[in-house]
Amino acid sequence: MLRVSFAITAAVLSLCSLASQQEFSGPEQARRGYALFFDSPKAACGSCHALSGRGTPAGPDLKVIARVPPRGLATAILSTRTQYVQEVKLKSGQSFPAMPVKQDDQTAEYYDLARTPPELRKLARSDIESVRDNENWKHPPASADLTSQELADLIAYIKYAVYKYTGTVKPEDVE
Repeated sequence: MLRVSFAITAAVLSLCSLASQQEFSGPEQARRGYALFFDSPKAACGSCHALSGRGTPAGPDLKVIARVPPRGLATAILSTRTQYVQEVKLKSGQSFPAMPVKQDDQTAEYYDLARTPPELRKLARSDIESVRDNENWKHPPASADLTSQELADLIAYIKYAVYKYTGTVKPEDVE
């Protein structure tokens, strides 16, 4: 029964990925990057970043960095730490890696990066014990073992999504 269930799950995921790729009408390399960005658990960029009206806007907006040359963009994608992630410790003892969203005198909103996809949490400021730089959280593609070609495809998609770049990003451009 488990084998049949796995086969059905694999077939559904395959069809979802195929349908997603069919709705994308950009260049072939950007299409592969789109699939990695949204549909592949290997990169899963769309679980924290939004582009083209899809994804979760927990991470920084990629519109600014999209104009950086491929090697610089690859460095940002593969960085093991990010300046944006904080460690939120609650008075209850719970702590989680978080991306800040907004704050006022009474509340603070964070995306909880310990959840997949990140969960938006609205907290009373009085429930927060501390907020500090997170030294442990790592950007997921840093450990995803992306090939140079996959990284080039992701960058081609980001550039296409932001400013309709139709050129090719070569694997050697990201190394």
